Amino acid sequence: MKLNATIENAAMKKQKALSIPTNHPAFAGHFPSTPIVPGVVLLDEVMHAIVTDTGLPATDWQVSSVKFLSPLKPGESIIIEHEQSANGAIKFEVLCEGLEKDSRKIVVGNLTLKSKPLTTQLTKSLDSEK
Repeated sequence: MKLNATIENAAMKKQKALSIPTNHPAFAGHFPSTPIVPGVVLLDEVMHAIVTDTGLPATDWQVSSVKFLSPLKPGESIIIEHEQSANGAIKFEVLCEGLEKDSRKIVVGNLTLKSKPLTTQLTKSLDSEK
């Protein structure tokens, strides 16, 4: 993947610009005559951006909602935009780059932190008291 930039705007939204290379192996089977970027590739890039920015491993997050709005073609540039709310949840959007009014939403969704099992929380609590 080609990383262009990571930007933080005034509203505390973080952005990562990139493009999926036209020779990405997913295009061979998705779909050979009319290739589009698979949703799993887009979600992988979203997770990578969020893990990089939060420092939390991908296994700490769960997708609470996701909606694919428009196909992305090979070589089109995208911006992954995400913002963390006070409760820790993250709202994200994948936009196809263009002029501000011409940007196209590709994916929108939300991530939440997985709750840790009670036994893990109790064990940590007991360990800290020793």
